[in-house]
Amino acid sequence: MCAIFGIIGEYDEQKAKSALAKLTHRGPDFCGVIQRENLFFAHHRLSITDIHSRSNQPLKHKKILLSFNGEIYNFKELKEELKSDFDFKTQSDGEVIIASYLKWGLDFVNHLRGMFAIALLDDGTLYLFRDRLGKKPLFYLHESAFVFASEIKALVPFLNKTLMDEDALLSYLSFLAPTPPFTFFKNIKKLAAGEYLIFRNSKTEVKRYFDLLDVSPNLITDKDEAIYKLGNVLEESIKLRLESDAPMASLLSGGIDSAAINAYALKNGVNLQTYTIGYEGFEKYDERANARESAELLGVKNREIVVSKEQFLNATDKVLETLDEPLNDPASIPLYLLFEEIKKDGYKVVLSGEGSDELFLGYRQYFEFLDIETLKNLKNKNWLSGYFHSNFSMNREWERYKRVFDSTLLFRTSGENFTDLQKNIAMRKNIRDNHSLKYLKSYRDRFDNSLHKDESIWYSNIDLHLFQAEHYLTKLDRMSMAHSIESRTPFLDHKLASLIFEIDPKLRYKDGVTKSLLKSVLAPLVDVKILSRRKKGFSNPFMEYLVESERVNLIKEVNEQTGIFKKDILDKHIKEASKGAFKQHIWGLYVLSVWIKKYLL
Repeated sequence: MCAIFGIIGEYDEQKAKSALAKLTHRGPDFCGVIQRENLFFAHHRLSITDIHSRSNQPLKHKKILLSFNGEIYNFKELKEELKSDFDFKTQSDGEVIIASYLKWGLDFVNHLRGMFAIALLDDGTLYLFRDRLGKKPLFYLHESAFVFASEIKALVPFLNKTLMDEDALLSYLSFLAPTPPFTFFKNIKKLAAGEYLIFRNSKTEVKRYFDLLDVSPNLITDKDEAIYKLGNVLEESIKLRLESDAPMASLLSGGIDSAAINAYALKNGVNLQTYTIGYEGFEKYDERANARESAELLGVKNREIVVSKEQFLNATDKVLETLDEPLNDPASIPLYLLFEEIKKDGYKVVLSGEGSDELFLGYRQYFEFLDIETLKNLKNKNWLSGYFHSNFSMNREWERYKRVFDSTLLFRTSGENFTDLQKNIAMRKNIRDNHSLKYLKSYRDRFDNSLHKDESIWYSNIDLHLFQAEHYLTKLDRMSMAHSIESRTPFLDHKLASLIFEIDPKLRYKDGVTKSLLKSVLAPLVDVKILSRRKKGFSNPFMEYLVESERVNLIKEVNEQTGIFKKDILDKHIKEASKGAFKQHIWGLYVLSVWIKKYLL
């Protein structure tokens, strides 16, 4: 993995190099810069594929410059196809990107299989691409000059003024992370998964090049056929990601996703070192016992990393600084500490199981939502709508039934946190019910205009775009890259995702079993003890730590200066969180308060 960075327009050389230096952690092996009048084009390299200096970036070919962050897993196949058209000088995937662009133009991106953030400058036109499922980040700013980077921290110095973006705040409160194109820094934008940007003649245009919903539905209706094809593509996806010129490890929880990755790795002759996290004094939160059993059943080596309260609190400020902007996921902190230990052991690549739950319906609530959806068909539901409006409750269940009886959108990502009415009660700003639908509109419009009609496809699609790409993958990218480690996510292979969207959706949920199809695929490889475990989730004692350390009081201190939230409601929420309710709401407000204090006060 690497960092990309560039400026088109007037710039100060010292300021540009200082901003670039903020990304060194993403690629400490080499820093390359091409600069001339009105152009600063740069790259920090983490050497994973073809570690020879000949593959250092930026790469130059005639009038083309390339700075690329990611891995193209099918680059050898593409290189073989393109060798008669291009004189290759390296063994890198970056050079294959240039050759692909020369042959297929902008359609080259549809030939790539992997994760990437690409900056390609062709004469006077800049193209920026973010991969199909949003594994790699890409941010940009256009004020006096056009600036792009892999992380926000490299763009902040170029802001004329630091202001908070209101849409970022409101979408963050709703969905745990700001929704594209917004970031907390007004005027700094981010590309969404599957989008590309064209910057030409001082004008910016953003387009979409990939949409999972373009896949034809119900092409596969037979369960045995689905299991056979899924097994082949999943194994191929994992096998592709086992190729590396750098040492590789894997995460191991007590669940089936990490077990699947390691089982297929073993099948392909690779026994990966695995890592599991635990919490000192809070064993109820971790999966060490299950991971230990999984390691024994699989036959892999496992190292347990135990986090103490002191370690958690000491790392908190560094983690929030690493994230650049609020992200409501307390698991960022133990993940940071886990990657810190993996780095000490000498690994530069780690396999992780993100995406499986969204694709194979691994969250129990998916099935609950599908049940509630059936209430839309009630003929006499107007009185129920009136009843729910007259009897407000903060409980999620109340909100779900209100929506279905109001005939409004029920499922709004698995990461929905503050509902609109909860925001309206807590904030001094008036928030209308269903205001947050504005952040889902483009996704829902594409779903409504597609051939897919089963709501479970909507669940998977919106979760892949927001709950996964902007939340989980943001966390994974920043925490791994903070320690110069490349994270690979085999379940988020676009061919695997597309195949799942071709399968009759009912095959995923009709038997009422979470991850039913995946469990059937894995049955020959993974012990039934692993497959039959109840899902635990990556929980941790963040609220206990926050309350015991009294750091939770920062929320009140910052709010006294900003007045964003009503004091009495805020006090009530904090008190309830101390007892175990609305914990994620309070963590989100704490992270927000840290950011506001640093950048706005």
